[in-house]
Amino acid sequence: MKQDSSAGSQPLNAASLSIVLLTSALWGGTPVAVTFAAVSLPPIAIAAVRFSLGAVFMLFWCWFGGTPLRLGSGQLRISLVAGVLLFVQIATFNVGIAWSNASHATMMINTFVFGVIGIEHFVTKTDRLTLRKLKGLLLATVGIMLMLTRDADQTQTKVQQDLPSLAGDLLILLSAFLLSVRIVYVKYALRRIEPGKLILWHDIIGVVLFIGYSALFEQIEPQRMTLPAIIGLAYQGLLVAGLCFALQTQLLRKHSASQLSMFSFSTPLFGIYFASIFLSDPLSPWLLLAGGCIAAGIYLVSTRRRSTVNAA
Repeated sequence: MKQDSSAGSQPLNAASLSIVLLTSALWGGTPVAVTFAAVSLPPIAIAAVRFSLGAVFMLFWCWFGGTPLRLGSGQLRISLVAGVLLFVQIATFNVGIAWSNASHATMMINTFVFGVIGIEHFVTKTDRLTLRKLKGLLLATVGIMLMLTRDADQTQTKVQQDLPSLAGDLLILLSAFLLSVRIVYVKYALRRIEPGKLILWHDIIGVVLFIGYSALFEQIEPQRMTLPAIIGLAYQGLLVAGLCFALQTQLLRKHSASQLSMFSFSTPLFGIYFASIFLSDPLSPWLLLAGGCIAAGIYLVSTRRRSTVNAA
């Protein structure tokens, strides 16, 4: 497939910025939606439903866009790798939320930006580390350490089942790293496969793995389904696994992964707000400070200082 030489390096315009902010807000609400669904379903079953809905969404997306569904030469291997990465990353994310809480999850998962920057510096060598980015990394590390140590006020005000845990936070950090690997892999996979087709098949492969794992190791009780759980599943499946992944994949064709990470600093802020509104997670000073450090670190890592030459 012949690629435009400017693909993946175009500057962000107003339309792209609006889409990035929309996806950031929708992703910020994902831990809240997972928490609602977790009342009725175990973690991996939630992922199975989520990406089943996402696959249906992508099927219609491909149909309306005229994207062929049949995999060409070499595309099956690409889709299999993407599907396995999806399975491992989402499984660790959902289990991590079950062990932690929505406020912690929304901040920890967004540290994926640092993984993207590291991969693009050390592996692909498409975007180099700078002093500014190192400062951002240090600032975000301070925020992560605050999250990992937890503050006493939050522990005393939350019910026991919704307390964050060190194991849950560390698992979400692992998921964040896996997400960075998946984002960079998808960007380079788009050189060989159409965006809609890739997302559709990686969803299908992921769903097969989710269903298989859940059938073997989880117990599902359909009678426990509630309306908030159904809404949470629909949100994850249609808006996140469907719309967000489709929009992000389209954007990756025109912009670098680092460019698209620029506004992800807003996602943990959206997440904290949604968790406070819908789950009554306490906005303790330590939580707000940690969120501010992580958001500021992501901003520093993902943006470039303006050149003084341009002002002349």
